[in-house]
Amino acid sequence: MKNITMAVMTLVLTFAGAANAAKEEIPAKSLAELLNLVKEGKVINTRSNDQREKQFLADKSKQQSEVNKANRMQREEEAEAERLENIFEKNEQDIAAKQEILAKRLGSLRELFGVLQQVSGDTQGVLEGSIVSAELPDRGKWLGEFAQSMGKSSKLATIEEIERLWFELQREMTESAKVTRFNATVIKVDGEEVEQEVVRIGSFNLVSGGEYVTYDLQTGVIKELPRQPAARFVSSASDLAESVNGFTPFGLDPTRGQLLALQVQVPTLEERVQQGGTPGYVIITLGIIALLLSLERFITLNMVGSKVSRQAANPGTVDGGNPLGRVLQVYHSNKEVDSETLQLKLDEAILKEQPAINARIAFIKIISMVAPLLGLLGTVIGMIVTFQAITLFGTGDPKTMAGGISQALITTVLGLTVAIPTVLLHSIVDSRAKIILHILMEQSAGLVAEHAESAGR
Repeated sequence: MKNITMAVMTLVLTFAGAANAAKEEIPAKSLAELLNLVKEGKVINTRSNDQREKQFLADKSKQQSEVNKANRMQREEEAEAERLENIFEKNEQDIAAKQEILAKRLGSLRELFGVLQQVSGDTQGVLEGSIVSAELPDRGKWLGEFAQSMGKSSKLATIEEIERLWFELQREMTESAKVTRFNATVIKVDGEEVEQEVVRIGSFNLVSGGEYVTYDLQTGVIKELPRQPAARFVSSASDLAESVNGFTPFGLDPTRGQLLALQVQVPTLEERVQQGGTPGYVIITLGIIALLLSLERFITLNMVGSKVSRQAANPGTVDGGNPLGRVLQVYHSNKEVDSETLQLKLDEAILKEQPAINARIAFIKIISMVAPLLGLLGTVIGMIVTFQAITLFGTGDPKTMAGGISQALITTVLGLTVAIPTVLLHSIVDSRAKIILHILMEQSAGLVAEHAESAGR
């Protein structure tokens, strides 16, 4: 029991001396000694509390002083704010009065400078969109700053600024009527930058290296066109680039690039053929075959015709290297037979010569008939492709239907292009063959008549 009491008292002493926790713990040997220690701790705690109360009171008076100082500063700031507000209101009234006076004094000048500001903005757009800026860059920068400065402030434009605006307008009009040369950086199609001479034709076109180039308004650089327009326009551009003086015919684009862009987009002959697809290639192949056959037949029949004509002019000398000579050989081999038999022999000889004379002419005629049918087939295929595109993508974008329509039209054109000259070629070679056969039949009839006449005598 005594030990428990000692433990409790020690614990109480420990909590009571929490203010002197930094000090070393003093163990108590007896209850009396423990009681003395508790009393000493109480005295120490009392002293510590008194010191804390004094410190708190001192801090409280100091804080009150700070509060009073803050209140005083607040009153001073409020007074300053009221004074500034009065000054602001007075300045607002003065500004309104002065603006009214300024408006009265400006009068019609205000409208003048308003128009001047508008003209500056419009001129800036004109200069930035003109190819003259390729030779004279950064012309629109000052106009933009001038228009913004007039819009943001009531500052009046000076005589120098008005004269400069007039000068820029006059220079644009003057340069639009000139053909000038200057050196500039031209960006090729492959991205290579080349310093070369550029010819500017007013505010319409740029030519460099004998070809058309374009001026990119966004980046302010000169670029080579991915593809040139028709050869006749390129030749005129080349002539202009090489010209020194005088007048030179030139393909001018009055729309400042729009017509040139459309000319560049015009497909070439190869691209048009590719649009025809497989039916187009088949038609072209047949056309080439028909042309070669026609040339072969025309040359062969002309040679045969000349030989037949020479043989007809000299029937006494028989040449077996031509159809008429072979017919004459049959006649001389069958002079002893009667007229009817001779007629049959000669007809047989003519029939033997006819296949060689008419060889491949029928095939040319077939091609002339098949070519438009193949064109019609390509048209049907193109329309099927078009309707499939409409089914998948609708009719909102015409470009989705352009491929099928192009195939439909190109194959029709190719079919007619092949068929029309093939018909003409067939007529030519067929008429040549008929002339030769007519000579053979005419000579055969003459021989039969002469034989019958001699037999009758």
